Amino acid sequence: MIGYVTLGVADMDRAKTFYTELLADLGATMQADMGRIAMIGKSMDQPMIAVCVPYDESDPQPGNGNMVAINPGSKEAVDALYEKAIALGATCDGKPGQRIPDVFYGAYIRDLDGNKIAFFQFG
Repeated sequence: MIGYVTLGVADMDRAKTFYTELLADLGATMQADMGRIAMIGKSMDQPMIAVCVPYDESDPQPGNGNMVAINPGSKEAVDALYEKAIALGATCDGKPGQRIPDVFYGAYIRDLDGNKIAFFQFG
């Protein structure tokens, strides 16, 4: 149902590097690079993350209450993505841990432009 989610960024090269490195272990690569927007994912027919310079060329603004959630497939993979994101320059917005007993395990980061990203596993 979801084709892609777009995140506004200030520096395209920095954002493309961050997301392609962060998501490489999940099989994601640069699927399309059109200058002011680039799409990172497994294929063009699966959900992707797009990074872009805002159309109006104003500063990107992370949304209050907006978040992209990525399910890497296991609690260990949540931990690994969180640690990789931090190593790539992201900031912690909630260390990995069980949020709802036996239901939801998650970790939260802010990317290099302040966009909130969750890594999660149900069960």
